[in-house]
Amino acid sequence: MFYADLHIHSKFSRATSKDMNLETIEQWAQIKGIKLIGTGDFTHPEWLKEIGNKLNEEGNGLFTLKKQFRIEVPESCKDEVYFILSSEISCIYQKNGKLRKIHLVILSPSLKDVLKINYALSQIGSLTSDGRPILGIDAKVLMQIILEVSPESMIIPAHAWTPHFSVFGSQSGFDSLEECFEELTPHIYAIETGLSSDPPMNWRLSKLDKVILISNSDAHSPAKIGREANILDTELSYKSIINAIKTGKGFLGTVEFFPEEGKYHYDGHRVCGIRLSPKETIKRNYLCPVCGKKVTVGVMHRVEVLSDREEGFKPPQAVPYKSIIPLQEIIAEINNCSVQSKGVFNSYMKAIIKLGSEYEILLNKNLSEIDKFDSKLSEAIERMRLGKVLLEPGYDGEYGRIRVFGENMETEIKGQTILF
Repeated sequence: MFYADLHIHSKFSRATSKDMNLETIEQWAQIKGIKLIGTGDFTHPEWLKEIGNKLNEEGNGLFTLKKQFRIEVPESCKDEVYFILSSEISCIYQKNGKLRKIHLVILSPSLKDVLKINYALSQIGSLTSDGRPILGIDAKVLMQIILEVSPESMIIPAHAWTPHFSVFGSQSGFDSLEECFEELTPHIYAIETGLSSDPPMNWRLSKLDKVILISNSDAHSPAKIGREANILDTELSYKSIINAIKTGKGFLGTVEFFPEEGKYHYDGHRVCGIRLSPKETIKRNYLCPVCGKKVTVGVMHRVEVLSDREEGFKPPQAVPYKSIIPLQEIIAEINNCSVQSKGVFNSYMKAIIKLGSEYEILLNKNLSEIDKFDSKLSEAIERMRLGKVLLEPGYDGEYGRIRVFGENMETEIKGQTILF
């Protein structure tokens, strides 16, 4: 069994840390407990050159970092990390009289396939301006082109519910996969749920019963690696991993953000500081009560609109999932300080050195062992594992807040959102 984060970005993507190089990605994958990680951005020529120079092909469709580039990590989390060739494409186009903005994740089996894909895409638009290129092409047509030149590649709709850039997005998406991909829909084996939705929200759409729900970090900085991931039990090979996503065999579930922490969970208007539940948005005719402009409709609202099942429905074939809070956020709350503070990072690394990788601590470590290291941390992780958290939903690009402790507030089981 291993954890896989298939969607990240390199230093060549916009708004991405310069530290997102292969050496640091491999280092942080170990710290986090991620065994398999996407390369991200294989469409960018400079990044692809680094991939070719710094990674070894393992002969199974996966890659490892050459030894001379590896950065030391604590013995407690040291592990072999494998890379899978991945990238993200932004398709912006008109369809059925409406502007569409769809992001797609691409997984590919070899550098040879990637070169074919890149050549085909370079005939459509520039691949050099951004690690996530923007192409003026229909998502269905893009899928057709990729499958023609690389039949073993897989195309997955990215963060499927995000308002502005996704297949179901309220601002520029579609109401179904069939509306977007038409006759090629059978080649969509999975969707990425994104940070603002989790499996129970997606289970409410019966049409999604046919696809696997995957989760990835979409990391733009090393510390964000693994904030969401997939749990697999397969051979470490491209074919085995793709087969698990296609069939569900060997796909054990996902590790999830609490979706309320995602920055598009609820509706709202960031400029005016207004957050609204779906019911409140409808009551106010989709208008901001402060300025009167249209609010951004979030993921929860969009699920309510498209769903054909009641909240709480669970399909019989549904796989398990686990919701986590990033360890540095937990430590920051315990110490009542900023996540970015040096003290939080130092405490975080002490925990890693003593207890193991972040996933080991958050998901698997016996609470009694954590308690010996830090009783407050043990209590916080127990609450997180039980879903006893306090939630302030994100909206219109603002991340939500999640806490495990609160003064003068009743701790409630997730599903009953508390607005501070």
